[in-house]
Amino acid sequence: MAEGDNKSANLLAQETAQLEEQLQSWGEVILAGDQVLRWVKPWFPAAMMGAVSVIFLMIYYLDPSVLTGVSCAVMFLCLADYLVPTLAPRIFGSNKWTTEQQQRFHEICGNLVKTQRRVVGWWRRLFTLKEEKPKVYFMTVISSLSVMAWIGQQVHNLFLMYLIVSFLLLLPGLNQHGIISKYAGMAKREINKLLKQKEKKNE
Repeated sequence: MAEGDNKSANLLAQETAQLEEQLQSWGEVILAGDQVLRWVKPWFPAAMMGAVSVIFLMIYYLDPSVLTGVSCAVMFLCLADYLVPTLAPRIFGSNKWTTEQQQRFHEICGNLVKTQRRVVGWWRRLFTLKEEKPKVYFMTVISSLSVMAWIGQQVHNLFLMYLIVSFLLLLPGLNQHGIISKYAGMAKREINKLLKQKEKKNE
């Protein structure tokens, strides 16, 4: 068991080091984005939501076709991939890179690797469920997709995408400031109260 844990830890460290090397030219931008996502300053959430709202309003106003939208998104990514490594050191100053920043960059890369592992783990568990309990797998997948299809039919595509993007961008800050755990705890307490009341009524 200990050997397996050590092997897993070594593999995690190796994957994290590889990711750090790949993202090194984006280091300053990733750290700046991390500060915004974690709401280091109180006005960051409002600025972030304002920027997202402006982008989605532009998309709504221009109403591009799917091909145009995909082409513009890929073009933007290509420009960013070309310009960011060149401009980032001039804007942020690579000589100001401190030990604390390097440590935070290492933590971010480690979290990205762990998230990737979780996603792959969920995907594998889904296929394991398909092999071991095909009926449960079938009912779960069909029910989930039916609910998603119904939601997609009720809510406008662009607005639904706006809500999803906004939630994903706000999630790190909500988690960092303990807002999710606070309301999750409140929900658990309310559910426990309802269950206890039901038990008393049954008695």
